[in-house]
Amino acid sequence: MTHNTGTLYIISAPSGAGKSSLVKALTDAIPEIRVSVSHTTRAMRPGEVDGVNYHFVTREEFVKMGEHGDFLERAEVFGNFYGTSQSRLQQTLDEGHDLILEIDWQGAEQVRKLMPQARSIFILPPSLQALHQRLTNRGQDSDEIIDGRMREAVSEMSHYVEYDYLIINDDFAHALDDLKAIFRANQLQQKRQQVRFGKLLAELLG
Repeated sequence: MTHNTGTLYIISAPSGAGKSSLVKALTDAIPEIRVSVSHTTRAMRPGEVDGVNYHFVTREEFVKMGEHGDFLERAEVFGNFYGTSQSRLQQTLDEGHDLILEIDWQGAEQVRKLMPQARSIFILPPSLQALHQRLTNRGQDSDEIIDGRMREAVSEMSHYVEYDYLIINDDFAHALDDLKAIFRANQLQQKRQQVRFGKLLAELLG
C-alpha cells in the first residue's frame, strides 16, 4: 500500500529572530510535526536532555559517523562539532512525519544539494532595532557579544533569497499562523491527499 512520505523543512533565522519559539509553538499545535535532533560534541548544559536537545557524542564518535558518510550536513562552531544524521532523518520522513531542520544558511546549502525536494523557510525580525532589543533582553551576553551577533545577523539575513518562504516575525501570533499555513498547504497537495483519501476517491469515481 502506498504511504505518504513526510516533507523535510529547513528553517533558518538570525539569532534573536524568534525561530526556536515559533518552532516550539508550531509543534505544540501540530504534534505530528517532528524536529530533527542534531549530534554535537559540545558539553551538555544544565536542563538539557540527551536525545531531546541534542544527541551528545564524543569527538571520536562524531568523526566515525562522518567517516561512514552519515552526516547530511555538519559544521564546527566555537570548537564544537554539530551534524545532522541522514539515516535518522530519512527514517522519520519514511514514517510519514514532516520534519523540521533548524540550521543556518550554510547548513541549508549542504542539505539542498543532497535533498533538493526539501522546502525552506527563512524568518526575519521586523527591524534591526527589534533584533537588537531581543538580543539585549535575554540578559545573557555582553554589549561586545551582542554587537558581534548583530554583525553576524546582517550577514546571515542577506541569504533569505535562497529560501522558498519568508516570514517576518513582527507579531508572534501572526508569524505562527503564517508558519502553520505553509505546512497545511503542503499537506493538501494532490499527491498527499490521494494517499490519505484513496478509498474516498475510488468511491467518488465509481
